[in-house]
Amino acid sequence: MERQKRYFLSEDEIPRQWYNIQADMVNKPMPPIHPATRQPLKPEDLYPIFAKELCHQELDQEHAWIDIPEPVREMYKYYRSTPLVRAYGLEEALGTPAHIYFKNESVSPVGSHKLNSALAQAFYCKQEGVTNVTTETGAGQWGAALSYAAKVFGIESAVYQVKISYEQKPYRRSIMQTFGAQVTPSPSMSTRAGKDILTKYPNHQGSLGTAISEAIELAMNTPGCKYTLGSVLSHVTLHQTIIGLEAEKQMAMAGEYPDIVIACFGGGSNFGGIAFPFMRLNILEGKTTEFIAAEPASCPKLTRGRFQYDFGDEAGYTPLLPMYTLGHNFRPANIHAGGLRYHGAGVIVSQLIKDGMMRGVDIPQLETFEAGTLFARVEGIIPAPESCHAIAVTIREALKCKETGEKKTILFNLSGHGLIDMTAYDQYLAGNLINYEVTDADVERNLADVDNLQ
Repeated sequence: MERQKRYFLSEDEIPRQWYNIQADMVNKPMPPIHPATRQPLKPEDLYPIFAKELCHQELDQEHAWIDIPEPVREMYKYYRSTPLVRAYGLEEALGTPAHIYFKNESVSPVGSHKLNSALAQAFYCKQEGVTNVTTETGAGQWGAALSYAAKVFGIESAVYQVKISYEQKPYRRSIMQTFGAQVTPSPSMSTRAGKDILTKYPNHQGSLGTAISEAIELAMNTPGCKYTLGSVLSHVTLHQTIIGLEAEKQMAMAGEYPDIVIACFGGGSNFGGIAFPFMRLNILEGKTTEFIAAEPASCPKLTRGRFQYDFGDEAGYTPLLPMYTLGHNFRPANIHAGGLRYHGAGVIVSQLIKDGMMRGVDIPQLETFEAGTLFARVEGIIPAPESCHAIAVTIREALKCKETGEKKTILFNLSGHGLIDMTAYDQYLAGNLINYEVTDADVERNLADVDNLQ
């Protein structure tokens, strides 16, 4: 039996534009709010933090298609198109009538989808005359991507890595340093935000919220420096839509169309990247594809969070965002899927959840590694812990098809490989990993602390 079948696009077929779903949404996302004036955010409010073009992309609800700058597209050609793969091995192992496809973003130079936005953000910063960029990273995939992209465009980079991931994943730290980045575990004593957090919580192991605070503070206090972000914000998801736009063409090559699209969910960039191009056809053409975001049970903002305005970081430096959130001061458990340890969801996804256009599913840590291990054994690719969440939901849906006899077509995003995450697999195989639970009381208590933001 055929084990895999892969579909590629030619260089000329690589998309020349990103897709901005905000332009086609029936209910537009609510506006981000300036925390000082409590007025809707304007692009110029973001100029001190981001490159100007990114500020305009962030708030653009008019243009459905945004041109990809030619220097960025030329860099995309080094690894795009990424393959669309028919996972015959997984289908056979599950005994399912479902057809399973995955978009393999792990083949990028840094091993994940993150490079799609890192190249764009670094280009716009360079175009504006920026000399330094700063950012946060969880597991290190975004930090690695930004470090490489900054070097491509001749910019210096500084990365604040969540402390627990800095300790759990030393080789991702080494990758960033190899590309020339300065890497600091967060929270640190190098910023006011970090000092305040450590004063209040001396043993704080960090979160994406803490690292974002420190990176923004450094950017705002350093001449010629801009902040870059790896997920959550709308312009990041915009850049990632090249994933779904390619997949749309590749699924046509395979002669199929997805009934279900699945991706793991931290802040929303890789989920939106693969889902939004297909979701536009639900909106504009009446397609009925189902969209599922797979989040960790230890950080369940989509399934158990509250929709409200909240900060995107722990210190409160960002605008107030209308999001499903567990509270910006939520301290997630130390799971190995470091890229998913974030308290909130992006504003676009949050609106789509409200509108019933998609749904979230929370997955326990042990189930994700069970799924990732099976996938590795039948498909030959060791997935990143984040991607294991998408695989776990894919397996659930494929087994439902086995029970009902439905022959659905399932597409999921393999957002990155796990070759730098083998410590996590070692612990799983040795039986040393556990599931983490968040109680309803924990969620309510944490959200009570941010009620005064309303």
